[in-house]
Amino acid sequence: MQNDFNFCPHCGGRNVRNIDMRHWQCDDCGFVLYHNVAASVAVIIADESGAILFEVRAKQPKQGMLCLPGGFVEPGESLEQACVRECYEEIGVKPVGLQYMASFPNTYEYKGVLYKTCDAFFVANMPDNAEFHLQQGEVSQIQKCCINNLQDLEKLPLAFDSARCALKCFVSEFYK
Repeated sequence: MQNDFNFCPHCGGRNVRNIDMRHWQCDDCGFVLYHNVAASVAVIIADESGAILFEVRAKQPKQGMLCLPGGFVEPGESLEQACVRECYEEIGVKPVGLQYMASFPNTYEYKGVLYKTCDAFFVANMPDNAEFHLQQGEVSQIQKCCINNLQDLEKLPLAFDSARCALKCFVSEFYK
């Protein structure tokens, strides 16, 4: 799949060149467009037994697969603010004790466009007596999974490779 334009978004000309899949240039008017990496966040929330909270995706991409609560960072928002907002929007709960863990590159395809992302992962706790309220159209259900070793992790139907990388780090630390 290639992210290409048939017409220049500035002048409407047809001489738009894809330079390197993130940089386009119109030879007619000189317009240049950079498609830079998008920032996104995800939160690993484990209970005292080590069971990790996952969402089951209700929409494409990767509908029906497991993901961690999270999403894209909005303009003017910090990574931490995005974590809290996304968790609250998707599962109705604001995580506590948020701590940065790691980041990993990812590719996110949406409606035929490939987005390169940098996914920042955080670890947090659920507040006591948390009541889940799932965002319709985004989350079909919550699922908790125990990951006792890397083989357990490999069996999970995870939507995104970056989450698998983050969970490998988490499992390695949790089971030291």
